Amino acid sequence: MNQIEIQYFAVLRERAGTSHETVESAAQTAAELYDELAARHDFGLPRTMLRVAVNDEFTDWSQPLAAGDRVVFIPPVAGG
Repeated sequence: MNQIEIQYFAVLRERAGTSHETVESAAQTAAELYDELAARHDFGLPRTMLRVAVNDEFTDWSQPLAAGDRVVFIPPVAGG
């Protein structure tokens, strides 16, 4: 189990009820972590609609995770 810091924006923040949280997770990749959190918070957005950043750098969903990582899931942003 790794302790991972998560930050949420927009609709994900609304669904999670918080802008950030620290979780204990056995997820090995960003994809596994998102799937775990999506089930917990009922995000309803597929990964294909999101970007992911680990430790302040955009990466792909297969990025391995380690204890202490900071992960940000970025949903599509509407506006004008």
